[in-house]
Amino acid sequence: MTGGAGFLGSHLCDRLVVEGHDVLCLDNFFTGRKQNVNHLLGKPNFELLRHDVVQPIFLEVDEIYNLACPASPTYYQYNPVKTVKTSVMGAIHMLGLAKRVKAKILQASTSEIYGDPAVHPQKEDYRGNVNTIGIRSCYDEGKRCAETLFFDYHRQNNVNIRIVRIFNTYGPRMQPDDGRVVSTFIVQALKNQDITIFGNGSQTRSFCYVDDMIDGMIRMMNGPDDFIGPVNLGNSGEFTILDLAKKIIEMTHSKSRIIHRPLPQDDPRQRRPDITLAVDKLGWEPKIDLEEGLKKTIQYFKGDTRVTS
Repeated sequence: MTGGAGFLGSHLCDRLVVEGHDVLCLDNFFTGRKQNVNHLLGKPNFELLRHDVVQPIFLEVDEIYNLACPASPTYYQYNPVKTVKTSVMGAIHMLGLAKRVKAKILQASTSEIYGDPAVHPQKEDYRGNVNTIGIRSCYDEGKRCAETLFFDYHRQNNVNIRIVRIFNTYGPRMQPDDGRVVSTFIVQALKNQDITIFGNGSQTRSFCYVDDMIDGMIRMMNGPDDFIGPVNLGNSGEFTILDLAKKIIEMTHSKSRIIHRPLPQDDPRQRRPDITLAVDKLGWEPKIDLEEGLKKTIQYFKGDTRVTS
């Protein structure tokens, strides 16, 4: 599991350890945290290793989940060259490992490969509207190149691949300063700070609770070998950013005001997955609605000393 101490990776480690798998968690701890997997360290089927996927590694494994890469604009724009290297070199090294040991490998791709979409909702056959030279390009294009590498290794070397395109996901273990909209709004609301909305708030997003996302990723890894993706994983419910802010203020009983700032470059206006393929091929669709997921996430942040102290 690359990126195994991160937000998604740590939840995936939890599930796989409970299911009885021997899990080797790799992370360089740029955005991952040891605290996310501390509770697993005493388990006989869990091992934690500090490693950066930009460097090769030699292991004996049966399955690889490649999740390594900062996924929020705050973090992936901090060192954009390193972000590209993580996506591209990380994919090359993990695919090389999968080729050598004949392991099945899943790539955590992203809805960002669709860019600012001209098609709504987004289906897997949509090729996207991406700025190749913008401030978000290090992440968007890095993930697009990783998908290319996965398919080329599959066609050229018969590597057993899986690709999932992950839409906005939220839940416990998000970083309070990661710049993602759900975590940012919750932290601001709990501190009674102004809630910052970029633009007029009419842009839309779809929010998938982490437990649903992990279920979809495991189903894809365990699915038939003739379905390699890419497949969209996300919640098809669509909300404006302004509605999300109002809901979080209401649920936290916050005194926060809503303020507006200019839209950042290349910020998508609409984002909602068409999950027909996931329903048909994996029998998967999200079960947890936004209100239930937000309750759990707010409760988590209430217990995070980085937020409440």
